[in-house]
Amino acid sequence: MSLDIVILAAGKGSRMKSSYSKVLHKVGGTAMVRRVLTTASRMPEANLHLVVGHQGEQVSEHCQDFSVNLVWQNDPQGTGDALRRVAPSLQNTGSTLTLYGDVPLISANTLEKMVSLSSPNTLVMLTINLADPTGYGRIVRNGQGQVAAIVEQKDASVEELAIQEVNTGILLAPNAHLQAWLAALTNDNAQGEYYLTDIIAMAAQQGIDIVTVQPSNEAEVAGVNDRIQLAALEREWQQQVASELMRQGATLLDPARLDVRGELQTGQDVVIDVNCVFEGKVVLGDRVEIGPNCYLKDCVIGEGTLIKSHSMIDDSQVGDACDIGPFARLRPGTKLANKAKIGNFVETKKAHIGEGSKVNHLSYVGDTQMGANVNVGAGTITCNYDGVNKHLTQVADNVFIGSNTSLVAPVEVAEGATIAAGSTITKAVGEKQLAFARARQSNKDNWLRPTKK
Repeated sequence: MSLDIVILAAGKGSRMKSSYSKVLHKVGGTAMVRRVLTTASRMPEANLHLVVGHQGEQVSEHCQDFSVNLVWQNDPQGTGDALRRVAPSLQNTGSTLTLYGDVPLISANTLEKMVSLSSPNTLVMLTINLADPTGYGRIVRNGQGQVAAIVEQKDASVEELAIQEVNTGILLAPNAHLQAWLAALTNDNAQGEYYLTDIIAMAAQQGIDIVTVQPSNEAEVAGVNDRIQLAALEREWQQQVASELMRQGATLLDPARLDVRGELQTGQDVVIDVNCVFEGKVVLGDRVEIGPNCYLKDCVIGEGTLIKSHSMIDDSQVGDACDIGPFARLRPGTKLANKAKIGNFVETKKAHIGEGSKVNHLSYVGDTQMGANVNVGAGTITCNYDGVNKHLTQVADNVFIGSNTSLVAPVEVAEGATIAAGSTITKAVGEKQLAFARARQSNKDNWLRPTKK
């Protein structure tokens, strides 16, 4: 059966107090509307429609990689008004599923359950029972327990306000009847808006079967109207991610102090300490250990690697059994071979570090090709930038670089060479050569220090 999915994303979201559209605020590092679109895209052969209004250019640009029919609602007059604007684009057969750009955690499983119950003469509603239903439309049932109508909070009687089963706003309506229902909507209510929920009463009067489905948890249907609710959904999402990681075999020393803002894949026996942040796509091999307060983005970490506290790794590839940190920074383009070591207060950028090589502390290595078993002393830097262009430093296998060395690129250091501490290297160093480039030391007896006049 054909399926249209309409995502409503036209609201202003004034309570967010933001210059951005509400639906572009992020949960788990992804804009809410993109989360909804991603879930909707998993439904087989679905036609997606995105209704935008306030700052619609921002929203449409942010979602341009999705195949959607963009519909404008510049003067929003309710959910029914939004669907009426989409109506000309809906198919004649099948059903239309209505979702919301600020309800980001709806699951594909719940939507699949709704679709499985649909038919040309069946309307499927997603409802939930709340201990405190304040603010939600109440589900009114007849004496046989069948859904008869939805009454909004501002239009509800005292008896109706006591109902705990509420409307989530997510519903699946048969296209064979939807067009007529939308055309019959009126705005005769306290809000002066066209409520999509009014079609429930129309369906009931016409003898259409109305069935209800409930989500697996309340967070699936929780919407965001302000930053407090946004923060609550963020924590809910992070808890879901943490639980799944632990089910897959990772140890989280405190699941409440983990932030995944993208996709995190973990092997067996991974250990993650507190306050670690993961962005983009991060892959951790078996037995990786990550100390507290680390930040990893778009990187692959090999098996058995140890990342010590306060380290940052961005767009880099790390081999097996490496040792990184504490306070290390691997910038984009870094590649570490197996058993490489990057120590405390070391920064790398577009550097390939060979197997077993060590850059232990207080060094900067950028635009560098480094072989195996190289030892880089403290305070060493590659001078790769001349103010206009970047240049390459090449260091072969088994090189020893003394502390406080400056390698002025472009420069090559051949296999087995040794560079004396404090040298500034501007010319190539041959195999097994000793290179030293520093001023001769002079000592003056009875030197008198300057004094203030």
